[in-house]
Amino acid sequence: MGNVATVCRRELAAYFNLSLAYVFITIFIALSAALTFHLGGFFARGQADLQPFFTFHPWLYLFLIPAIGMRLWAEERKTGTIELIAALPLSTPQLVLGKFLAGWIFAAIALALTGAMWITVTVLGEPDHGAILAAYLGSWLMAGGYLAVSACASALTRNQVVAFILAAAACFVLLTAGTDIVQGALRGWAPDALVAAVASLSFLTNFQAVARGVIELRDLVFFLALIGVALFINVMLVELKRAS
Repeated sequence: MGNVATVCRRELAAYFNLSLAYVFITIFIALSAALTFHLGGFFARGQADLQPFFTFHPWLYLFLIPAIGMRLWAEERKTGTIELIAALPLSTPQLVLGKFLAGWIFAAIALALTGAMWITVTVLGEPDHGAILAAYLGSWLMAGGYLAVSACASALTRNQVVAFILAAAACFVLLTAGTDIVQGALRGWAPDALVAAVASLSFLTNFQAVARGVIELRDLVFFLALIGVALFINVMLVELKRAS
């Protein structure tokens, strides 16, 4: 784990050496507040909770998390440092895990900086703090799923813009799999088992309860399994690049 921690610290420091980190955090906080208080009908609901805030997270992450993940491997390939990394006494799983954890910690920092929202509802009423904490943890898990998919996309190309597009497209498929439009299109010809299976792969489907502050076991398993599978694929892709 020492090697993983070293890679993680290096990557996390790299984020804050770039303006991208500050742009991401600013945009995330600004959009979260705007969507919660305006489109989310925060005041019209008459309830002191953060459900409107968390409801928009799957859509916010669709663009913002790929922006974090696009540089993880594409930058290494573009600058040629991936060959240097290949010569280091580090295994591919250590590299993949270290880079992923750095991005995931960065996402946690961005989430933590939205704490003003939590303070706001506390001042306005008596929210269920346990439910809010659970929703924050669930949102962070979902961000990990988005990030793991984005890391795979980054490993496929040396162009960060292409990596962003690939990641956003893959995440969009996983996001909309449970929407009424996709489900309605499938019900016209697909068996019910397939329709249910596709819906179970959706970020929206698995985040519905989480947005209310309820983390169910199946949702926890989904996000952890998605992260695990995506990181395994990431390792395979990087192994191919290091061997070539």
